[in-house]
Amino acid sequence: MSEPTPTPGAPAQPTATGRIPHGPFRAGDQVQLTDPKGRINTITLQPGKAYHSHKGAITHDEIIGSPEGTVFRSTGGVEYLAFRPLLADFTVRMPRGAAVVYPKDAAQIVAMADIFPGARVVEAGAGSGALTCSLLRAVGEHGLVTSYERRPDFADIARANVEKFFGGPHPAWRITVGSLEDALTETDIDRVVLDMLAPWECVDTIAKALIPGGMVCAYIATTTQMSRIVEELRGHGAFAEPYAFETMLRSWHVEGLAVRPDHRMVGHTGFLVTARRLADGVTPPTRRRRPAKGAPLPAPGTTPAPPADTPATDGDTPAPADEA
Repeated sequence: MSEPTPTPGAPAQPTATGRIPHGPFRAGDQVQLTDPKGRINTITLQPGKAYHSHKGAITHDEIIGSPEGTVFRSTGGVEYLAFRPLLADFTVRMPRGAAVVYPKDAAQIVAMADIFPGARVVEAGAGSGALTCSLLRAVGEHGLVTSYERRPDFADIARANVEKFFGGPHPAWRITVGSLEDALTETDIDRVVLDMLAPWECVDTIAKALIPGGMVCAYIATTTQMSRIVEELRGHGAFAEPYAFETMLRSWHVEGLAVRPDHRMVGHTGFLVTARRLADGVTPPTRRRRPAKGAPLPAPGTTPAPPADTPATDGDTPAPADEA
């Protein structure tokens, strides 16, 4: 959900769901307490309560009313840094039913599927609600995210997580228990995001729901799933050429002159496939691809592949150097 830009000196304003994302800590806020070793503990502020650990206690009343970024000392003499959790922090620590879409992939989905304020978005399935939170942030209060989840227990977990993050029911969210193929009734949809085991089964359904120029984005885990959804989108006839990719995330250790990649990185979490909806009645342009070495010759009466010295082009993209 789009958060308001605060006016200097003005009191913090709540979002439509009641969550105040900035300003002094208030009762009911979630707060991350980070110790000197970088370990994070998340608490919900309640007057009269206290955070306890083997390193001592910090009273909630001491935190309430203080600005973000304040350091608090426990009764055991350990200093804790206090911030509200970011959406990325919240999603990786939320209660889970299904596996969550990690922030690096959620960010790519919002960017590469071009989720914009006011967009009408269909999501299948809701899982634990991590991606739903990112979609709601992107469409804002005047957009609409409709989530379809086959499992009622996952739908309950997603609902609880979304309401916990936004401070209550989000005005732009609808969740339906059921399969997308059977329950989808919306039309004039701008974007469809598929986070499901067999997204190729609903390509025809989403083609009927998407507006011309709309986009589908599929999040899948394996290469076989990626191949199947790409070929299904290609063969359907209502979509432009799909684009398949994945994102790697590597952090760095920076201490003075000791600058090197961290020993751990967030490697493969999933593949993303995007494709644009064509106008009704339009035939997609014939793909021009040079066949791989050893590929069988075309059958008699079919269009042969371009000769080896013909550049394979997609729009204005030049052929790779090793194929030119």
